[in-house]
Amino acid sequence: METYIEKQKTVFDTLKGDFGYKNTMETPKVEKVVVSTGIGKVADPKKIEVIQDRIARITGQKAAPRGAKKSIASFKVREGDIVGYQITLRGSRMQDFLDKLIHIALPRMRDFRGLKPSAIDELGNITIGIPEHTIFPETSDEDQRDVFGMSVTIVTTADDKKEAEAYLRHLGLPLKKEQ
Repeated sequence: METYIEKQKTVFDTLKGDFGYKNTMETPKVEKVVVSTGIGKVADPKKIEVIQDRIARITGQKAAPRGAKKSIASFKVREGDIVGYQITLRGSRMQDFLDKLIHIALPRMRDFRGLKPSAIDELGNITIGIPEHTIFPETSDEDQRDVFGMSVTIVTTADDKKEAEAYLRHLGLPLKKEQ
């Protein structure tokens, strides 16, 4: 099992033929990882505290609250009400989280057969929806009542979708084969 740092060192040699890199600084890299979750209809402060605690344990960083951008009467949401939490990971925490996501968490997902390459956007970023937070080892043994989902966005410096896909495959992200 190679770590993110070991894979990043070999990306130039692997991708220089396909993309014509002349310098190692031209190779793509992961800029940041954004982990976010919504709290939905949860009004109980204890459950909100549980969500904050578990997402902090998973990422190793405290979550920042995110407020509603505008009021929506049918959902009983007012502008500024907390509707979710977000964490932006960079540096060593990002590298550790990526290793844990690729090698431990994604293989533990129920009925997981790989990520769709179409999830990569034109800017070279990929967003992964995780339906249950319990796939992470820090939270797997806890009570099953307070299960919540989250999204993980991996932001890369790749120039386009094709370059990002090759780079993410090199990192070990389990992308499905094209049909």
